[in-house]
Amino acid sequence: MAQNFSELANLIWSVAELLRGDYKQADYGKVVLPFTLLRRLECVLEPTKDAVLAEFAKRKPEGVNLEPFLKRKSGRAFYNTSAFTLHGLLADPKNIKHNLVEYIGDFSDDARDVFERFKFVERVAELDEKDLLFQVVQEFAKVDLHPDTVPNETMGLAFEELIRKFAEASNETAGEHFTPREVIQLIVHCLFAGDDEALSKPGVVRTMYDPTAGTGGILSVGEAVARSINKTAIVRLFGQELNDESYAICKADMLIKGQDPKNIVRGNTLSADGFPQDKFDYQASNPPFGVDWKKVQDQVKNEHLSKGYAGRFGPELPRINDGSMLFLLHLISKMRPASEGGGRIGIVLNGSPLFTGDTTSGESDIRRYVLENDLLEAIVALPNDLFYNTGIATYVWLLSNHKRADRKGKVQLIDATRMYAKMQKSMGNKRVRITEEQIAEIVKVYSGNLKDATFESEFIDPKVAVPTEPEAPRIVSKIFENKFFGYRKVTVDRPIAPGKVVKVKFKKGQTPYDPELRDTEQVPLLEDLGTYIRREVLPHVPDAWVNGDITDEKDGKVGKVGYEINFNRYFYVYKAPRKPEIIAEEIREMEKRFVELMKGVVA
Repeated sequence: MAQNFSELANLIWSVAELLRGDYKQADYGKVVLPFTLLRRLECVLEPTKDAVLAEFAKRKPEGVNLEPFLKRKSGRAFYNTSAFTLHGLLADPKNIKHNLVEYIGDFSDDARDVFERFKFVERVAELDEKDLLFQVVQEFAKVDLHPDTVPNETMGLAFEELIRKFAEASNETAGEHFTPREVIQLIVHCLFAGDDEALSKPGVVRTMYDPTAGTGGILSVGEAVARSINKTAIVRLFGQELNDESYAICKADMLIKGQDPKNIVRGNTLSADGFPQDKFDYQASNPPFGVDWKKVQDQVKNEHLSKGYAGRFGPELPRINDGSMLFLLHLISKMRPASEGGGRIGIVLNGSPLFTGDTTSGESDIRRYVLENDLLEAIVALPNDLFYNTGIATYVWLLSNHKRADRKGKVQLIDATRMYAKMQKSMGNKRVRITEEQIAEIVKVYSGNLKDATFESEFIDPKVAVPTEPEAPRIVSKIFENKFFGYRKVTVDRPIAPGKVVKVKFKKGQTPYDPELRDTEQVPLLEDLGTYIRREVLPHVPDAWVNGDITDEKDGKVGKVGYEINFNRYFYVYKAPRKPEIIAEEIREMEKRFVELMKGVVA
């Protein structure tokens, strides 16, 4: 019988109680996580262990490369040639440390790398010194982690729950390591909804990549959803991860799934691209919010200056204190060319990339590149309090370089901030979740035909209480032309008043202006400049003019072009003010309480 992931996580967490007093809570994970992985790998290999040992004994004297033979016998991308098991180690308590280290050393290279990332041999030595090794091995030997009992998805959820618990115990940022599963489900379903025809073909092969792979949650869900759509589909998974422990868990997960473990690379994606020559069908990522990129600025700037658009960061670089848009550019550079079927991207970002930065700023130029190249399909605004480590507003950007005919030149904005159900118990900052029914409705709105300029859906889940005013739609979709988000910032000058002296050296032929009266106007790209000036400027300052000397470097026209997506402005919901008598009554009640409090102070 399959176990519930939280029950399983609690069972494994209980083993950590053995460490109390000898280890700080912050260090429990350094012991529990690698032992959990070891037990999982051991259970996965159990059915073929005898066959592998027999093949090893047979082939070893031949002096040939044993790997292909042993992998074939194990039926997995990894194997172990030791006769030991965790249960077997208990038979020789005096030599348990030596035998356990030997057991780990007999895994195939990729599996052994997982334990090296956890510095597992050091952990074993520590446990032995503290006389805890035998007890820990004894407890883990009892836990049944066979795939028939604990499916891969349940195991993945259990790992995430363990990481969250350990991170909370050590006051670390739990959410850095993984994304809520319902958010992953939403991203993956949206990615596949735009490619359903191709994905449904028998035996279709697709690639999926996550440059901030964490423990592999996005990749695992991506494969599972693709296989649910088409059982014959082959999805090859690729990922890169900076954190050693997250990388180790992700790689172990790929080993168990039969994926190529060499497609999971350790390192910083921004400074050292693990897949410099590869392009992908699907890409999904939840990069860290608002994290600076000072550590990698030399490599990133060098690539931007030396390679330009031939590299990953051609359009421009964002400010140093937030590198999330660098990941967006990285993903765009990895899209399969449109001539080969195109690529699709789903990335989770906070609100900053929508509007931060004025014209000519890195952020604005990146938005300009995305929109003028017609790469952005949609942005979905998610509910607050959805992530484990932050309660701020978050958005899913969906991009494609091979848009459907009805999507060309358009961007769909979807307000799904009211699509949630409150959780009975908070998990860190996570207080709400998106239900399966709500995910399906969001995907339906996203994947629908865009013939109408505006589409509104009023989806009411009968099992979930409506968390806002009844008159407000649960989900709203609006369609805009790409240029709707662009504006031209022009400089408006005025003449110098008679007799006034200004400290400006004007060039020959230049119209003199008063620098103290200089102003700017943001003119929407969809509006004629002259019409705008006649309507918005000249009625107030009839002697003003637009300075034609200040032009945009890219199009050569007057003014500087910028792009921003002010999401909240487009989805503003009017809330009627409360009645005056209600406010007055509240004030009277407050006054009464204040008087009572003052009596206590005076007394």
